[in-house]
Amino acid sequence: MKRRVIIMGAAGRDFHNFNVFFRDNDSYDVIAFTATQIPGIDDKKYPAELAGKLYPNGIAIHPESEVVTLIKENNIDLVVFAYSDQPHEVVMNKGAMVNAAGADFMMMGTKNTMVKTTKPLVTVCAARTGCGKSQTTRAVIKALKAKNLKVVSIRHPMPYGNLVAQKVQRFAELADLEKHNCTVEEMEEYEPHIMMGSVIYAGVDYEAIVREAEKEADVIIWDGGNNDTPFYCSDKQINIVVVDPHRPGDEISYYPGETNLHLADVVVINKIDSADLEDIQEVRNNVRMINKNAQIIEAASPLFVDHPEMITGKNVLVVEDGPTLTHGEMTYGAGVIAAEKYGCEDLVDPREWAIGEMKETFDNYPEIGILLPAMGYSAQQIKDMETTINNVECDAVVIATPIDLRRIIKINKPACQVQYELQEIGRPTIADVLKSF
Repeated sequence: MKRRVIIMGAAGRDFHNFNVFFRDNDSYDVIAFTATQIPGIDDKKYPAELAGKLYPNGIAIHPESEVVTLIKENNIDLVVFAYSDQPHEVVMNKGAMVNAAGADFMMMGTKNTMVKTTKPLVTVCAARTGCGKSQTTRAVIKALKAKNLKVVSIRHPMPYGNLVAQKVQRFAELADLEKHNCTVEEMEEYEPHIMMGSVIYAGVDYEAIVREAEKEADVIIWDGGNNDTPFYCSDKQINIVVVDPHRPGDEISYYPGETNLHLADVVVINKIDSADLEDIQEVRNNVRMINKNAQIIEAASPLFVDHPEMITGKNVLVVEDGPTLTHGEMTYGAGVIAAEKYGCEDLVDPREWAIGEMKETFDNYPEIGILLPAMGYSAQQIKDMETTINNVECDAVVIATPIDLRRIIKINKPACQVQYELQEIGRPTIADVLKSF
């Protein structure tokens, strides 16, 4: 008899695991997905056009809060945990809940979830959300382009809209962002690649995506999301993993970030310019405990502000990268560091002015505190973010998101942009570890 399955996810890893393992597998019957973290996806279906011949009606997506009821009502045999950046304890809490409801609990490994590419592959992953994967990926692209190689990146999925239309997406110019109706989070990840003159793919069906990317690439970059593991493998491959000394210990206590650490050929200890020495040493010791063979690169993420005079002596609202504050649980980011560096008078708390979905975000993630996360999963969220920023009584806005929000929303007060790049300290460098390519 077929095993009856629920896949727990957040519109990314869950769809990928289904596509590569369950979609055409006669031994399983996937009854439902459950969704969490991302607003607006738990009332949809995984469409029949993507679900394959075994699922002519598609697959329902339910809120994760219903998982125990779904297990009991549908006689579920197996629940697959398929999303990222969760403490080990939370993962096993969910496993205990599922087991008590009568089902087996599974986290899938690399063998059954990686698609093999014919091209050389560099993967960039992390121990936590917000470690600095994006600037590390940009450093990898620059090093490979210096060798006159055609580099094509593939980004971890963020499919929150029309899933059929998002099966395979290619971004090579800014107009493609509008063409594909990108959210703010998607633009934050894709735009820097485009501005470097680089091509980046994303979407839902990652085997179809890599086959398209192979047609134009000498080397493929896997640009990971959160702290998820790579979707690809190759006969010629280097795994780079970024860790964060601002959160020492997280590299060995979060799933699946610790898996990445075991897989790493190279570990980048980032942000050493702003972290405490004892925290850097703790992270270094943990890396060595888990993976004695990985090369270690130490790096800084120096900040650049286009109008620092807007900060000095002023009361400022700091807008930080959304996922870093929500999934990544950071209580500060580049914006706070920039505000302190340039001598702000005070950080303004936006919560009393928050409306709509921005207020819901603060309610769902109270640990965010006085920072404003850049949330843009939908047009309504973007509008609520714009209104909230404009409602706040402050002298200026410090924008520390990967893209300049001033291009997307209208801000009614002075605003400056914080940018940051990876700066390797000493040797080896990214270029050194990529010499074999």
